[in-house]
Amino acid sequence: MQVLVRDNNVEQALRVLKKRMQREGVFREMKRRRFYEKPSDKATREKGEAVRRARKLARKKAIRDGLLPAPKKKEETPRGRPGGRPSHAPAAVG
Repeated sequence: MQVLVRDNNVEQALRVLKKRMQREGVFREMKRRRFYEKPSDKATREKGEAVRRARKLARKKAIRDGLLPAPKKKEETPRGRPGGRPSHAPAAVG
């Protein structure tokens, strides 16, 4: 994996690298390889991952074909993030 550093901006290059590694699943792989995984556990995990992928694909296809309703969009808050409190709202005090 390769990331170009422009104008000596190492921080931005690191952010880009981390994002790419996250997308490729490198961190997940490192976490999984931290400890030994028995072959039976590995097969079970891989089968579960395959089932989840197949269900997700089937769900997307059903939504595309109109068999299932599309998921509702989350409402944007004034800050631009779903679920966050608006910038003008007072903080809740315990």
